[in-house]
Amino acid sequence: MIELRPFDSLGGADHGWLDAKHHFSFAEYHDARRMHWGDLRVWNDDTIAPHTGFPTHPHRDMEIVTYVREGAITHQDSLGNKGRTEAGDVQVMSAGSGIAHSEYNLENEPTRIFQIWILPTTRGGAPAWGSRPFPKGDRSGRFVTLASGFDTDGDALPIRTAARVVGATLRAGETAEYALGRARKAYLVPAVGAVRIDDVRVNARDGAAISDVDILRVAALEDSEIVLVDAA
Repeated sequence: MIELRPFDSLGGADHGWLDAKHHFSFAEYHDARRMHWGDLRVWNDDTIAPHTGFPTHPHRDMEIVTYVREGAITHQDSLGNKGRTEAGDVQVMSAGSGIAHSEYNLENEPTRIFQIWILPTTRGGAPAWGSRPFPKGDRSGRFVTLASGFDTDGDALPIRTAARVVGATLRAGETAEYALGRARKAYLVPAVGAVRIDDVRVNARDGAAISDVDILRVAALEDSEIVLVDAA
């Protein structure tokens, strides 16, 4: 099953410094049909104006994955971590028993991110943060695991949930496969480009909620950059 969620149908708000689109209910946007997709709770498509950002605020019991599409985001938290994550790269924050952090665009151009929240398998635990580069060339023509809660994905950033965040860059005409399994749910968003899944066209920043599929086949209609969450 594939449910298309066109970008124009998403909730959101333009705060001036932040133009946010929400694939799921978030903040002042509420849609009882779009509360979550399995353990995937939030997928926000955020554009952050230069030299602005999210001031220090708390989280707990959530796995928060930030995929930077354009520009860069600078993170600082109550554990003393500080880091800058650039376009194409990923950061993960396991909020655990509690953490406070800020996220700022210190660049001279807008920063565009996907912010993804996944429910943890267990509550509590020491909070943690990490970031690493994922060169787009390394995922050319195939899916690469960016963050994972499975021990077998040793090269990925760790998250504390039975889920994966994967990415691929496909040239027009290329097809990539991902072994999902019928017991799992996937949510796919092209950061750029357009793809086809079965007979469904998914344009840039559209969402595709996918279930009851053993092997997911994604065909690029244009040069595309894809992010997918595989969750219980």
